[in-house]
Amino acid sequence: MTTDQHGQEDPAGIDVGLDVVTGAFSYSGRAIAAELIRSGRQVRTITGHPGRAPQNSPIDVRPLDFDDPVGLVESLTGATTLYNTYWVRFAHDRTNHDQAVANSRTLFHAARRAGVQRIVHVSITHPSIDSPFPYFRGKAMVERALAEIDLPYAIVRPAVLFGGESVLLNNIAWLLRHLPVFAVGGRGCYRIRPIHVDDLARLCVERGAEGHDSVTDAVGPERPTFVELVSSVRKAVGSGARIVHVPGPTVAVLSRLLGMALRDVVLTGEEYRAMAAGLADTNGPATASTALSVWLAEHGAGLGLHYANELQRHFRASPPAPPLRSTPGRSGPGARVGGRT
Repeated sequence: MTTDQHGQEDPAGIDVGLDVVTGAFSYSGRAIAAELIRSGRQVRTITGHPGRAPQNSPIDVRPLDFDDPVGLVESLTGATTLYNTYWVRFAHDRTNHDQAVANSRTLFHAARRAGVQRIVHVSITHPSIDSPFPYFRGKAMVERALAEIDLPYAIVRPAVLFGGESVLLNNIAWLLRHLPVFAVGGRGCYRIRPIHVDDLARLCVERGAEGHDSVTDAVGPERPTFVELVSSVRKAVGSGARIVHVPGPTVAVLSRLLGMALRDVVLTGEEYRAMAAGLADTNGPATASTALSVWLAEHGAGLGLHYANELQRHFRASPPAPPLRSTPGRSGPGARVGGRT
């Protein structure tokens, strides 16, 4: 019989103070790992990019190989909680959302076989098996797989992330700094519900310390429309770019053209249509305290100084990540800042 972080007895197994985080050198996984270390936990990561580990990292690094279930079990053995951030933003090469669902099932089964006592899973707002969008449909299928694995779980559902090294806000700022006009699809009145990545990490670690199943929308206190968001970023970075409204289908065309120039995927048609359909917004209470408007006022000067390339980050070789932050505070912009999970 052991006790959890709240001092409660845990009859399921022995807690040796070790948790596993998928992708601890990527975005949300990196923030979760830092929060766990700050709270006194040991962290092991299973990652598809083990070469990104910074020198003298306190994190135990293991490869994330879905074709090696025995190796996955070994890498998960001894952990109390698995914090799962694994997913794919868009289909690329041989990777797609159906494959990501199958990989997630493999990971959950390996966690159960390894004796993991709890899984905290980062999902998305408004997942649905009936969704016309493969991203949201796949996320719903992963949630169902998690519920069927017969392990205690917590599902945390963010919509849009900011702070740290994410993509969306950073690249909006970069475009506003470099282009004379910025195109917004339609009237731009669709709302988003952003959460700071450090707030998301704290929420995940809090849910990891609980013992019951739960589903939580991970959302901040503000709900700007998309055009309000772009206007706020423009003001924060001192841009003189003009905001123009274009038909929704034109957004996908412009994004593809930009992507060809930048050798990246800037925004997919599905991502635009999902946002325009209100899937990045919720009506529920805030579960995080950091206001996007306040954060922009504090960090706008450093936002969008460099473009954050999604393909470079996930599908091409990249240098090791900088050291993990393990002290309290809201992260500001570094080389890459902003965006969506």
